[in-house]
Amino acid sequence: MRKQLSEMTLSEMTLEELWELFPIILTEHQACWHDWYLEEAQRIQAFLPIPEMKLYHIGSTSIEAIWAKPIIDIMLEIPEQTSMEEVKVILTQNGYICMCEEPGRKSFNRGYTIDGFAERVFHLHLRYIGDNDELYFRDYMKEHADLAAQYEKMKLSLWKQYEHNRDGYTEEKGAFIRKYTSEAKREYGERYSENRGEK
Repeated sequence: MRKQLSEMTLSEMTLEELWELFPIILTEHQACWHDWYLEEAQRIQAFLPIPEMKLYHIGSTSIEAIWAKPIIDIMLEIPEQTSMEEVKVILTQNGYICMCEEPGRKSFNRGYTIDGFAERVFHLHLRYIGDNDELYFRDYMKEHADLAAQYEKMKLSLWKQYEHNRDGYTEEKGAFIRKYTSEAKREYGERYSENRGEK
């Protein structure tokens, strides 16, 4: 069994060491990704029973038919009156490692081991309700297959160049994502204001 990395172990590694151990890998879309999201969402709901919290499957694994990193991105929205620090404690007690923190946002991962990726890897994005631009981009790609194909082509073209440079890979995709997120927000309006998350 692969040994889960601890937050201390990860923090002791340089960025270059992390990128070398956890390179960018793209694969064809897998039907099991949605099931992995559902199972992990149910697990999170079981140990984090916060009223009115919302869970969503986001990122490229949520967009059918396009190649993606085999990492399940989950958005967890919580009410503003809920303490992010308290949620962080509970998440870390249940296998998540906090990797990034900024005001109103925290990012976690699960499935990173000393031997590389586990079979199932998750990135969890903790936000307050309403901070959910990723939902607009996701749905715009789902509803515009031609744009999703463009996005896939761009990702594949960047893959090998930025295989060990996640920041560069993310930055190169930024303009495309920002453009179509803005278009989606104009088209969808308040689509997610009353949404209760996905099961």
